[in-house]
Amino acid sequence: MTGEPAGPREKCGVVGVSLDDRAAARPLYYALYALQHRGQESAGIVTHDGFQQHDHVEMGLVGDAFEARDLDGLAGQVGIGHVRYPTAGSVDASCAQPFSVSFKSGSLGLSHNGNLVNADEIRAELASEGHAFTSDGDTEVIAHDLARNLLQSDLVRAVRQTMERIHGSYALTIVHDDTVLGVRDPEGNRPLCIGRIDDGYILASESAAIDVLDGELVRDVRPGELVVLDDDGAGFESYQLVERDRTGHCFFEHVYFARPDSRIDGSLVYDVRRELGRKLWSESGVDSDVVMPVPDSGRAFASGYAEAAQEDGAGVEFAEGLMKNRYVGRTFIMPTQDARERAVRLKLNPIRDVVEGKTVTVIDDSIVRGTTSRQLVGLLRDVGAEAVHFRVGAPAIIAPCYMGIDMATREELIAADASVEEIRGEIGADSLSYLSVEAVAAALDASEADLCLGCVTGEYPYDIDGEAADRPVDRPEVGAPPADD
Repeated sequence: MTGEPAGPREKCGVVGVSLDDRAAARPLYYALYALQHRGQESAGIVTHDGFQQHDHVEMGLVGDAFEARDLDGLAGQVGIGHVRYPTAGSVDASCAQPFSVSFKSGSLGLSHNGNLVNADEIRAELASEGHAFTSDGDTEVIAHDLARNLLQSDLVRAVRQTMERIHGSYALTIVHDDTVLGVRDPEGNRPLCIGRIDDGYILASESAAIDVLDGELVRDVRPGELVVLDDDGAGFESYQLVERDRTGHCFFEHVYFARPDSRIDGSLVYDVRRELGRKLWSESGVDSDVVMPVPDSGRAFASGYAEAAQEDGAGVEFAEGLMKNRYVGRTFIMPTQDARERAVRLKLNPIRDVVEGKTVTVIDDSIVRGTTSRQLVGLLRDVGAEAVHFRVGAPAIIAPCYMGIDMATREELIAADASVEEIRGEIGADSLSYLSVEAVAAALDASEADLCLGCVTGEYPYDIDGEAADRPVDRPEVGAPPADD
């Protein structure tokens, strides 16, 4: 048996660099370290030295996947990298990325963050044409489709043709021979940004990867945009290949996934989380003695909440009342019921002096199944909390995510068929409140219409079988001839 994760699990992280006169392998390695929070199952790098492609992909963390000799063997001034948490495909080396393919028109490496809705349809069509697949992941589908188009079209036209066929969320970094490019899906669901470093340019899922290379964030890749880095690191070219009337940015990037020191779509994640905390106080604040975060993502929420409370004259004190054991993995072996009950205590230990005899407000980023929240509330009562109020810095999760977040099914989601009061009773809190969708949009300075809110509304910006769409969607017809340019 394994322990329940504290919340939804990470997606993936992608990076690509093009440098002037320096090997790309180590900058890619450092950038992947900065994106390690986005995936811990596998890590990989593909480079090109102008003559041939080199790759090294292994299961495990970045620091375990590469040794110095591995980096030394990755020759070339251009390359891409990937850290993976599986959301489509198996948990094994066959789905580890970047995915590499050699074909008549050259070599191709591809890193993908996101999830396609119509991957099975395209895979079946390509297989009928003789394409042999080595994995069940959707990244290989994109790679094969792009390779097929490159046999007949130039790079920009080939990417456009692939974008016209794939449907879903994706941020891609691609190396085609010695050219690195980045592509963001037309809804902008998954993040991707451009940075300038001393001797070149970088594409990355988050700006923290640019910071670690002492670079400067240039801007976000626009939804539906193709960015092609110059092979000498001197600059980049931009092609707006697809345009939509509305975007579908994933609000959960700001709530949970991204590093607080990253900027995504123009906003610093830390500032957004603090503002979400302030709005949480405004909507459902309770004048308790102490407000404490569930580490780590709850910290900025709790800070903003406490600040807003104090501005209103409440006697709420911010305190780090829960200490996280960073040496316990996301899952671990728990053979007995007693061990499973001990799971939260292994990961989170309350500071008795902060909690005992106090009314406590706990702030977390989400409640998924409710098991962890229930055990946490019980733990705080065990060390003497007089009352435990639970606040969540996001709306209730009522539906699965199909766009690249490993989130539970409706049957496992506690909020899918339970009221807030029922959930409060289930976790044993004295009170429970979630943040409203309106507050999330306001904190992001965005329209609700331009966000992907599927997991909290049950309506998605894509045509997903059996689910409602939040907008008119034209799903690509697989097998149809490509549109004229």
